[in-house]
Amino acid sequence: MLFLTGKRGAQPLSSRVNDRGKGLNRLAHSAIAAGRTSQSASPVAGLASFFPDATPVRIPVQLSVSSGGEEDSRSGNFTESTVIEFGTPREVLFCCSTPLEFADVLRLRNSDGSLDVEAAVVAVQYHPGKAVVAARFLREVPNWIVKP
Repeated sequence: MLFLTGKRGAQPLSSRVNDRGKGLNRLAHSAIAAGRTSQSASPVAGLASFFPDATPVRIPVQLSVSSGGEEDSRSGNFTESTVIEFGTPREVLFCCSTPLEFADVLRLRNSDGSLDVEAAVVAVQYHPGKAVVAARFLREVPNWIVKP
């Protein structure tokens, strides 16, 4: 990325004149600055690029790894709090520190219980100390995410 810079307090180029009374037609000094978009982008956003229907959301949830049985998953111990950062009508995408693998069954529940679902891991990207996860609902969850 290229930004044009000038010296603080210098006259604008259009008002500068040379010794013959004519305006100078020079550009200001050039400089290079790094953009911030690649540095501040969430790792979850990178995974979301593989899901065309993904919509940014911020839904705090409790996460537990289920043993697959209905009774076990409903009484399972929640291992951590996380935030769903992207969602589609069928998937949720989030970051967590719980070690997960492909096909693990998870239970996700928000604080008021309006979202209390099981989902299977369909994608995992490992980063130092965390995993970026995409999980698909095991059953239909109507109207959990509304797209305009």
